[in-house]
Amino acid sequence: MKVFSILILTFGFSVVHAQNKAAGKTDAVVASVGARNITLSEFNKKYNDVKSTSINPPTRAIFLEDLVRFEVGVQEAEKKKIEQDPIVKERIRQEIYKGLIEKELGPEVQKIQVSDSEMESWYKNYPEIRISHILTEFKIGATPEQIADAKKRAQEILAEVKKSNRPFEELAKLYSDDTLTNKSGGDIGWQSKVTIVPSIYDPALQLKVGEYKGLVESPFGFHIIKLTGKKAFKDANKKQIRTALFDEKRKKSFDNYFNGLKKRYTIKTNPAALNQ
Repeated sequence: MKVFSILILTFGFSVVHAQNKAAGKTDAVVASVGARNITLSEFNKKYNDVKSTSINPPTRAIFLEDLVRFEVGVQEAEKKKIEQDPIVKERIRQEIYKGLIEKELGPEVQKIQVSDSEMESWYKNYPEIRISHILTEFKIGATPEQIADAKKRAQEILAEVKKSNRPFEELAKLYSDDTLTNKSGGDIGWQSKVTIVPSIYDPALQLKVGEYKGLVESPFGFHIIKLTGKKAFKDANKKQIRTALFDEKRKKSFDNYFNGLKKRYTIKTNPAALNQ
């Protein structure tokens, strides 16, 4: 983790600085901006940190100019009292929050491991599936009347799907509002728990290959969905599975931390106000 690397570097240079001091050596000043001196050890610490995280790091001379510009900018901002600006205040609050998370939860997150057996077990519940759909769209911000009209039309299409002898793919070409997929018979390809909204993934997961279901509502409209494939674990995207499991474990760490932390504070919420 970056903070850990910085701490190691800081410790290392503190030792070097102490050794130099003991030997009668002084820490050279590589630049001065007003009353602020940038020492060689400070420069080296920051430059080495940049080199360790950059593919194409700047030269030492260019980086020194960057440090000078940074210091000039900070001092100018302090003169103008930029820290009092509401936008800057909010950014400072966000950085403080990030710093807390990195310090308190960073070491725990670093220790998270995901085993192959955990991945296989997780995949049994959340496999990759292939879905086709017929979408009856309503726009974001649609009125209740517009949504009702879209639902009525979707119900009429569903009735046609149920009684028609035509293949689902042909009906998708005729009726679906999804211009990206209707030409391919409504096929939206292989999807997983992390690549498609739950309102489509969850009901599709309950189907057998070849079955369809409707109506399913999502933020995009009303869908008639058909399950066309289910991928075996050996063929699945292992990197995606590992990432999903890692994110779940990380979320659990965050939840545990904040559930404990919130007990120290008086907190009141007003969910009813969200609907005003």
